[in-house]
Amino acid sequence: MRRLQNLLFLGLFFSGCTGQPKDPASSLAPNLETPLLNYSVRHVYAHDTTSYTEGFLFHNHQLYESSGATDEYPQTRSMAGVEDMNTGKIDKKIELDKSKYFGEGIVFFKDKLYQLTYKNHTGFIYDAATYRRLDSFTYRNAEGWALTTDSVSLIMSDGTSELTYLDPVSLKAMKKLAVTENGAALDSLNELEYIKGFIYANRYLKDYIVKIDPATGHVVGKLDLSSLVSEEHVRYPDGDVLNGIAYDPVADKIYVTGKLWSGIYEIAFSH
Repeated sequence: MRRLQNLLFLGLFFSGCTGQPKDPASSLAPNLETPLLNYSVRHVYAHDTTSYTEGFLFHNHQLYESSGATDEYPQTRSMAGVEDMNTGKIDKKIELDKSKYFGEGIVFFKDKLYQLTYKNHTGFIYDAATYRRLDSFTYRNAEGWALTTDSVSLIMSDGTSELTYLDPVSLKAMKKLAVTENGAALDSLNELEYIKGFIYANRYLKDYIVKIDPATGHVVGKLDLSSLVSEEHVRYPDGDVLNGIAYDPVADKIYVTGKLWSGIYEIAFSH
């Protein structure tokens, strides 16, 4: 009898060491769904259908866009300028030799405009008032994709799951922010916008935008724009992928677009 009791005791002991939950409630899987941000489309404006959108932002009450030039679309140019939202035409302010450079994201910081290139490891600095080129800089990232700012640093994407914070004076990398969604690295981060303390990022080839907490790198929300993308492709079948989010802080309005799209969409959501 004592031997039977000992065997029962050992059986209970080892079963307790397996890590199996004793309480059925504790076996429930955690909710790994990223919260969806509900949105509505307020208005549709015209967009330049020759613009292979790489950067998209507001500065001094005007919408700026930068674009890249790709052999697949010979009409495209590596340029940046002010977009007329009524006509979709871009008033060119700067242009790169597309035989040498594929223009990427832009950002204004104080009295300067910064521009990335794709695979040249080179960025350019311009006077924000005259658009005269002042200087260039280099970076170690394999590629340059997009830029935004938190008013302290320049924040750069390079197609990976990390965002690079650049010192706006030295243009040296100060830190890296690893972006994760539910514990997994989230790569292909593309066009960026800083809105009220959060970084919003397009994900290349995906029909959604993620909301990133810069304190942790965690994705805390998602804008599923698949229906908007479908609507745009019905309106203009020659359009390419979703890319571009711009915030007008004066009017507190947000706009999205895509490469070679015919429309710029003003969307409203809690932000």
